[in-house]
Amino acid sequence: MLRQMLKQHFGIQAEEELRIGLHEAFKKDNQLYIPMEVGLEEEDLAELSLIASHLQQTGDKTVSTFLQTTEGKHSSVWEQKSYCVLKCPNAQPRKGYQSGRKLAKFHYRGRLISSPITRTSRIGQWKQLWEKRLDQMEKVWNSMLFQQPEHELDRMFLETFPYYMGLAENSIQYLADAELDDEPGPADSGTVCHERFVSSTWGSDDYLIKSPFDWVFDHASRDLAEWSRERYFRNIKTYQPGLSQYLKEYQTVEPLTSFSWRLLYARLLFPLHYFECIENYYGNPTEHQRHLSEEQLGRFLQHTGDHEEFLGKFFEMAEVPAAKMKLPPVDWLKR
Repeated sequence: MLRQMLKQHFGIQAEEELRIGLHEAFKKDNQLYIPMEVGLEEEDLAELSLIASHLQQTGDKTVSTFLQTTEGKHSSVWEQKSYCVLKCPNAQPRKGYQSGRKLAKFHYRGRLISSPITRTSRIGQWKQLWEKRLDQMEKVWNSMLFQQPEHELDRMFLETFPYYMGLAENSIQYLADAELDDEPGPADSGTVCHERFVSSTWGSDDYLIKSPFDWVFDHASRDLAEWSRERYFRNIKTYQPGLSQYLKEYQTVEPLTSFSWRLLYARLLFPLHYFECIENYYGNPTEHQRHLSEEQLGRFLQHTGDHEEFLGKFFEMAEVPAAKMKLPPVDWLKR
């Protein structure tokens, strides 16, 4: 079906069909094309296309760009759904590709964009978004205080939310202090980041894919914090060597400023893992999701001490001269 759309609306006669992750993909002349169902407006797609073209023109030959329709648009309607097609240059294995240095170069190119980026920008919005998320969860918690818990996760949520509320408040305050007390440097200007940068963001082991649909315009510390968070949770006991190496590699291209470290740490402090677990539980009423969330929260609570140690020793583990850079510690995590 999508093969026919590719031919009629985008002018590509595919030679081979394959599957990459959750997506159907097509090859022609060793060029990879991935149709993507989208719900974005044309203005959003145009901005993402502008970013992709910029990254490609400044030297990133692995970025996916938008294939325009035969009518010169970024998307087309097929069977009552809107589709874009990503053109993935030099489809190649990702093995050995994901290093801190590669991410730093990606961020460096992203900072060179001269056009104003507005629709995908998250610059300066963290505090507001975190406060909103915290307020919403606190309202749910307050509404349950005088009810008998129906499920095990209800009980765990009632008992643990004050602790995670405190951690979230610490992260919001840490961010606010950084913005008040520190001066951003040239390397702290906005760049192309990812909604959530993790080990699988740039594709599978078989294909390297940098998709514009993963991007937001933000401070580079966003990606470093999210990669660090996932690295920790993927293997709580053995995360340190790989994480330390990644941050070192990144800084061979662009050393992090004190402002960058403070934003990175503020983001790590925010207990995103807890918030997502609770939101998934109450936002998705399927029995399977409830069971998964309950098990996940149990694991998080079991490793609370490990998580505190990770946060308390982060600067030391990352070999950051915290005292010289005047990076304030969160005292209770140093117990």
